[in-house]
Formats: sequence, structure tokens, C-alpha cells
Amino acid sequence: MSIDINCDLGESYDAFIAGKDEELLDYVTSINIACGYHAGHHSIMHQIVRSAIRKNVHIGAHPGYPDREGFGRRNMECSPAEIYDMMVYQIGALQAFVQIENGMLHHVKPHGALYNQCANDREKALAVVNAVYDLNPQLILYGLSGSLIVEIARDQGLQVYEEVFSDRRYNEDGTLVNRQVPNAFIQSEEEMLVHVKGILTANEVMSVQSKKIKVAVQTLCIHGDGPHALDYAKKIAGLRKQLQ
Repeated sequence: MSIDINCDLGESYDAFIAGKDEELLDYVTSINIACGYHAGHHSIMHQIVRSAIRKNVHIGAHPGYPDREGFGRRNMECSPAEIYDMMVYQIGALQAFVQIENGMLHHVKPHGALYNQCANDREKALAVVNAVYDLNPQLILYGLSGSLIVEIARDQGLQVYEEVFSDRRYNEDGTLVNRQVPNAFIQSEEEMLVHVKGILTANEVMSVQSKKIKVAVQTLCIHGDGPHALDYAKKIAGLRKQLQ
């Protein structure tokens, strides 16, 4: 039960407030901080870095496409060179705040459409992996369990945490059900706990085709902007402790 529990934080901007960042820090072991492209901004980044260091939570960069209107969840056809540069730019910005607070950047997890596209697109995956490696080969890359980017990152020499989601449903090939599909998200606490217990105790999830599939997992994600994020985080932390 040494599995990491991560959560996406810092996704507020202007008048838009997303999630209960400070409270969530009490129930997770690592966080992914939005770096200003899909959401967040400099002051939010700095504040969450301070809070995470104070609460001894691992800090990760959560770079995405420059798409605030679509919250970084719309596919963009950027060249590998563009993806490399936007990764370096965003990770570097967060790294600066971590450094001045005498902390350490722990990992990088791409956001939204960038995460999904680079999971199994070799050119995009290489751009992401190369950017992380060139910035700091000691950083851990968080990537979709069983995806191509996991293989590419390990071949490059990066440590990888394969990620499974606490609140998303899966296809039988191990991919996530598309967000546009009505049953893409797990809505009830009861179903979420059954889903997470299967991950923690048996490394398996039930697909929407009613087939149990095995998943490699070193980190479990809670979406910080979800309506049930804080309640789910409390329940998952409790279940994890119970199973230890």
C-alpha cells in the first residue's frame, strides 16, 4: 500500500475557482500544479508550492496546451518542437517557485489533451520525455498505465509512475472512456470505493465491457476540480490506511 495518491491542483484563474486545494493537501501524497497554460497563474502556483512544502506533499508540474477556454482538454496539433518548448517553459516556471522556497520538484504529469495525445503518439511522447529528461533526469514522469510513453520514458532512463484514475471508467484495452461519453466518470462514492479497492488490492479495474483488466499502478489520481474531489480524497486516504 505504498501507492502514491496524486491530485491536480492550482487550476483556478481570474474569477474561476476550481477545487478545494488547501483541504485536499491533507489527504494526498503528491500534487500536480497547473503551470499557467490551461489554468492557474503565478500567484496560485507560488501559494500551493508553499502549502505543499509545509504539509510535506510531493510537488509535480502539470503542463498543458495553451487552451484556457477549453481547459486544456481540446486536442491541438502542435509540432514536437512546440510541445518540447511549452513543456520546458511551464515546468521551468514551477521549478523556479519550488527553488526559492527551498523545495524539490518531484515529478511531471502532462495535463488533459496533451496527456492523452502523448500517451500513445510516439512523436509527441518523445517530445514530452525529452523535455523532462533535459530539464532534470531525476524527475519522475507520471503517465497512463500501460501506455507507449511509459515505455519510451523508461528506455530514456526516466523513472515512471504508471497512473490509474479513481474516478474514470476504462475500456477493455486499458484506455480511458472518452470524456464525451455519458458514463465516462464514476459518479457514486460506493462505486468509486469498489473501483479503488480493486486497484489497491488486485491491480485491476472493471471495464465498461464488464471485463476485469490488469493495470500496473504506482500512482492513483483524484481530479481536484471534480465535484466530489474532497470527499473522494478522504475516503481513498481512509481505505489506503485501512489496507496497510
